[in-house]
Amino acid sequence: MKYKLLAASILATLSTSAISATYQLSELGTLDNAKFSYVTDASESGHIIGLANGLYNLPIDTSYIDFTDSLIESAYDNEVRSFELSDKVITFTLDDIENNDAALTNPDAHNFMVRFLSGLSTNFEYQKLNSFTGIRFNENEVVEQSLFDVSSVDYDGLTRSTFNVYNAVSEDGVSVGWGSAPYDKVSFTPEDEDEAETWFTHDFIERGIVIGADGTEVPLVPEFNEYGGTSRANDIVKTNAGYIVVGNVSTDINFERLEDIDENCDGEDEPVSSCINLLNSNFLGGIFNKRAVKWQLDDSLNITSVEELGLALTPDEDEVEEDTFTSTAFAVNANGVAVGSSHTRYKNNDNTFVTMPVYFKDGEVVTYIDQENDSNQTGISSAINDENIIAGYVTRIVENTRVRKFFYHDIATGNTVYPTNFFLAANSTANDINNQGYIVGESELGGSDSSRDKAAFIYKIGEDKITNINDFLPCYESDGETDYPYTVVEANVINENNEVFGVATKTVEKRDTLGGVVTDINGNIEFETVAVAVKLTPLENGEIEDCAPPEAEFFERSSASTSWLALFLLPLIGIRRVFRF
Repeated sequence: MKYKLLAASILATLSTSAISATYQLSELGTLDNAKFSYVTDASESGHIIGLANGLYNLPIDTSYIDFTDSLIESAYDNEVRSFELSDKVITFTLDDIENNDAALTNPDAHNFMVRFLSGLSTNFEYQKLNSFTGIRFNENEVVEQSLFDVSSVDYDGLTRSTFNVYNAVSEDGVSVGWGSAPYDKVSFTPEDEDEAETWFTHDFIERGIVIGADGTEVPLVPEFNEYGGTSRANDIVKTNAGYIVVGNVSTDINFERLEDIDENCDGEDEPVSSCINLLNSNFLGGIFNKRAVKWQLDDSLNITSVEELGLALTPDEDEVEEDTFTSTAFAVNANGVAVGSSHTRYKNNDNTFVTMPVYFKDGEVVTYIDQENDSNQTGISSAINDENIIAGYVTRIVENTRVRKFFYHDIATGNTVYPTNFFLAANSTANDINNQGYIVGESELGGSDSSRDKAAFIYKIGEDKITNINDFLPCYESDGETDYPYTVVEANVINENNEVFGVATKTVEKRDTLGGVVTDINGNIEFETVAVAVKLTPLENGEIEDCAPPEAEFFERSSASTSWLALFLLPLIGIRRVFRF
């Protein structure tokens, strides 16, 4: 459940002038074999989960590749030209990769192969790789939670072919997420041909999972599981009877997509699984119709009931709808009220539909954002507290620009408020809301249209004041001279102990894809900005330091530019928001 508490005594320092910080920041760590770490949820009892990205030493299988194929030869020629433009000499050949295991030992060769394979994500004649994995932050270590991945039969370790989204954890450590099935390397002979080909196939595109505190795994298999079906698990809450889990499930396949499957996926030229995957990726909504769902589980994690929560529009039974329709639940509170998003008609236009914030209550799907008199276009409900106040975001037209604006909505009064942001056209997202009315998330701070710094924020309902959470941190390290190395760019959780969990950036020695330190052509160590999972612990009697020069606005404080988010944090934002649709 996405509700947490931030003590009023801490927030009271927002308007004070002061000399000491109000939070102590500590890193939660990451996997030894990963570059980035993120927090996705933390329970009041101290269970913390998240994601790692940028895995080192991703396994490269070259046994099936024809290195005389024009596809890889062209990619290598482009790599040579790229090295030449950087005044460097390329350190490997395709023959080195094929016959001398260069992809295992040469970081340039490994990086080339990772990028080459990643660029062929929809070509199922090539190995699939994914650099995201779930993690649990234990007291003294970070432990991988790989969801559906399995040991490879072709190389040591996991296949690293699965997509993993690790979303939420309950008070007693039961967690949920969703991911894809691992890919198998199979031999396939097309019809009317004698020579077998290598293809990569898997059993399902995405599936939710519940993981017990003891490691017990309960896949959430959808009732409609043709071609594997789909399901996602986004949130979990402990109840007296067991657990409530919310997400979505596939209910059927769109009629138009069924025709595409019948025409193309006959298993003659390619494996059916590969054809289904390609079709699913070719359409924005995929091939499945999906509905928000609530699972009930008992204390032993047995599924006792499955309830579809509905859709905010009624598909036309007299006309063939060309598009798939989806609703999903992202969060649920102690009252059993779920929030999320759903496709709905745009301004009651039968020919246009959009994804809008909704809540699911008493068997109804309720849309509450005004479309008729406003410029709201799309959005989601991210979180709900036990007072039935929802936090989320919508995209709106502001200053002739489409931007994402966070909001809160009171179910009891029907009132929706769009708080004042750092500046009028700032993109902002709310991630959490607690029972005291504190909302946390992230927002743009300012800068040029092409490069805007971002920061985590705290907002108190009723005060109409958004505050950069970095203002609670020190200006300098303990020596009093060195700039503080962290900028908190995303706030995801606030617990009852007044601790904030989020994502910060810091500068470290640059690592290559094999994990080695990178140096320039002169032998000097290079540096890069990385994302790290952090915990912010409140300091009693702490006050805010004034780090900005007198002429600067309070929200401009930043220890480093965060425009790198486009490269590093967007994968996480995609998981938390884009992939929610």
